[in-house]
Amino acid sequence: MDEVTRDIQGEFPWCMLFADDVVLVDECRAGVNRKLELWRCTLESKEFRLSRTKTEYMMCDFSATRHDGGDVSLDGRVVDGDIDEDVRHRISAGWLKWRQTSGILCDNRVPQKLKGKFYRTAIRPAMLYGAECWPTKRRHVQQLSVAEMRMLRWFCGHTRRDRVRNEVIRDRVGVAPIEEKLTQHRLRWFGHVQRRPPEAPVCNGVLEQVDNVKRGRGRPKLTWDESVKRDLKDWNISKEIALDRSAWRLAINVPEP
Repeated sequence: MDEVTRDIQGEFPWCMLFADDVVLVDECRAGVNRKLELWRCTLESKEFRLSRTKTEYMMCDFSATRHDGGDVSLDGRVVDGDIDEDVRHRISAGWLKWRQTSGILCDNRVPQKLKGKFYRTAIRPAMLYGAECWPTKRRHVQQLSVAEMRMLRWFCGHTRRDRVRNEVIRDRVGVAPIEEKLTQHRLRWFGHVQRRPPEAPVCNGVLEQVDNVKRGRGRPKLTWDESVKRDLKDWNISKEIALDRSAWRLAINVPEP
């Protein structure tokens, strides 16, 4: 990959390669679109192909400059900047792990508590990989919760027609709700960011707020820091605790049943 794209690579950090993954950075969407089109044409001329479904973009407001409008597109097709595809992909990854381990999870000779432990070790991490950076909406949490309960009921031998409450199923297998674990993941990452020195780049990108930036028309997109504020309010936790690693870990811990 490095040899094939040597002529179109930019300077660090405007262009970064990680094996077969590429990060392209620019100050405006038009610049990103130009770079994407250049990379697409170059790679296709070498019999490679950029995957539109795996292409994502992130916009960071580091200044009060109003950003240009429009979409990020690849070969004339818009690249989605929401996390909907990420959530669906993580759920699919969880079901893939489920199918690979169904011989254990569907074996009636295996105790349910052991099945729950296996689920917590092998399947749930696949569903929550990278979730600490998600600004989740209610529908995202609902999708994850529905997928988890289908798995738990399945290896317990129950369906919704049996009218067994979710809490009863969770107690039998010893698995905490995935929505609470998702919040724990996000707050754990927030704690890491809070304990970094103020000059760290991650602090400039996440914690620095710009008040005079004009928002576009319509409902603004949910941001990660707004999700964290909601989590702190719902759990009644002060962000100052994050400076104490041990206290923060204890405050955000979600025990298994």
